[in-house]
Amino acid sequence: MTASTSHRSLGLAASAPAPGPIPFSRLVRVEWEKATDTRAARWLLGLAGLSTIGMAMVPVLAPRTFDQSHASYVRVAALGLTILLPVVAILMLTGEWSQRSILTTFTQEPRRLRVVTAKLAVSVVLSLGGALFGGVVAAGAIGLAASSGRALDADLSGGVVAGYVLFVLLNVLAGVALGALLQSSAAAIAASFALPATVAALATASTLVENWIDMSTWNWVLEGEWSGHEPQIAFSIAFWVGVPLAAGVVRTIRRDVS
Repeated sequence: MTASTSHRSLGLAASAPAPGPIPFSRLVRVEWEKATDTRAARWLLGLAGLSTIGMAMVPVLAPRTFDQSHASYVRVAALGLTILLPVVAILMLTGEWSQRSILTTFTQEPRRLRVVTAKLAVSVVLSLGGALFGGVVAAGAIGLAASSGRALDADLSGGVVAGYVLFVLLNVLAGVALGALLQSSAAAIAASFALPATVAALATASTLVENWIDMSTWNWVLEGEWSGHEPQIAFSIAFWVGVPLAAGVVRTIRRDVS
């Protein structure tokens, strides 16, 4: 008579199944927490909200300085929103490099491109959330102006709203690109303020810089004036977002973190 011998009868534990890959949704959730659930991020988000509210109140308090139209209020809110919101995205991209915890991240998820993609996804969500907040603030400012008896042009359209959202997204992605390229919080934040200011100064002496490189070309996006400016806008986006982001992704994949 024969009997089969099992691992249990020999006192051997069955080998545990190999763990599956980390779901992408979990990576996005973790990166979202990094972007919003730290003391620095909460302070920056709060200050970004205050700067948006403060900028949106300027047309209310100084009606002769700004066009009294719905679109004008939305654009002013966008300018206030994009002062500090890109810094939040920069910290999400660079925080682990600066704090030397990136090895832990890449040990948990060795496929670095998935981590970068999750950070990009969170940046897009952050941009859309910020744009929604800015829209609510602009609506509140419009309501205050209207309640004072002021006449405002109701000139909002789908193109104006799309330009507003894209403007916010481009500014955040420009910060993401610098963070991915420099991989240092201090350097990326400093560059996010210094580089546009330097290019703007050069633009005063060069129409080539002004029309093709300066971030002021994105004002055409914000104002919905695409016609005739598509090549300049595309080149500026490639200069500030496409090229540095691609270089930053390559550097992230190849950089030694040991």
